[in-house]
Amino acid sequence: MNIRDRHPDCDSVIALCRPGFEAECSGELVAALGTARTRSPKPARNTGLVRVGLLNLHAFDELDRGIRLSRLTFSRQLCFGLGEVAELPERDRVTPLLEAARAAATPFSAILPEAADSAAGRPLSGLARRLVAPLEREFTKANLLRPKRLALPRLHIVFAAPGTAWLGLSTADNGARWPMGIPRLRMPSGAPSRSTLKLAEAFLSLLDPDELDQRLRPGQRAVDLGAAPGGWTWQLAQRGLRVTAIDNGPMAGSVLATGMVEHVRADGFTWRPQHAVDWMVCDMVEQPGRIAALVAEWVASGRCRQSIFNLKLPMKKRLDEVLRCQEIIHQRMRRSSIGFELRLRQLYHDREEITGYLAQTR
Repeated sequence: MNIRDRHPDCDSVIALCRPGFEAECSGELVAALGTARTRSPKPARNTGLVRVGLLNLHAFDELDRGIRLSRLTFSRQLCFGLGEVAELPERDRVTPLLEAARAAATPFSAILPEAADSAAGRPLSGLARRLVAPLEREFTKANLLRPKRLALPRLHIVFAAPGTAWLGLSTADNGARWPMGIPRLRMPSGAPSRSTLKLAEAFLSLLDPDELDQRLRPGQRAVDLGAAPGGWTWQLAQRGLRVTAIDNGPMAGSVLATGMVEHVRADGFTWRPQHAVDWMVCDMVEQPGRIAALVAEWVASGRCRQSIFNLKLPMKKRLDEVLRCQEIIHQRMRRSSIGFELRLRQLYHDREEITGYLAQTR
């Protein structure tokens, strides 16, 4: 099916992000779209919701090809706007949403009612959850929901207020797999710190399921730089990897009890492995440029094949700092003549930071 022939043009790009990072999220989208194509007022701070307006209508498939969630750092969820539905009656929000969705002139593979994960958005997320069942029921009756046809677009219903929603489209391969872009992870009982959830989310968000199966396997060897007390080390050990944990500080007993961990008291910036390893992970609290250079050196020199790492961002000019760290990594990898891929994302479990994945590709 040619999407352009079946779908209306879009008037905006809609993204959900971490509250407080709306400017960075908007800035990335405007840069990807080109300033000549956008009319984007300064986004409201701490809303977790960004809508970049387009000066002219653009075909959905054009936007879907050009703006990829995997290339964005600060967007948790992404869709391309069809328009706003306002004055939704409290007693029946489903009917006007269904009628507005008919304008898309296509059925959908999924209906995703969503709201931002912010102080203002959390009451709306409850409303969104309550509407899932009635929306799916009525869209199915209208022959507009066909969940087995995964090539069809997904319909996002993003609530900006109790009586206002923005409609948008995405494809399954260019949107988060979870509502609002937030995977729901439980804190494991044996983990020594909540940081283990950050690495667990990184595996799910930065790698697709096939990549995860191929690239992260029991029996592999990993190094954790700045490991103590061991949240990331524990996550790796639970997945069957043998881990060398590098830190001058103490490791939690539950981590060492796995039998999969060797603790080496050393400086994460100067320690080197005797042999190449499959993975290096790093969650050290340090200047982001220094971490970017360290990670790039490990991958470029062949000490590890791939790495997941965390970059702590400054209070100001955070997008500029991300671009600077990207350039540090790109320059070092280009000098090595090794093919590579770099993915950066602000995860749900990140705060004033982002998480990256860097890997050799040949």
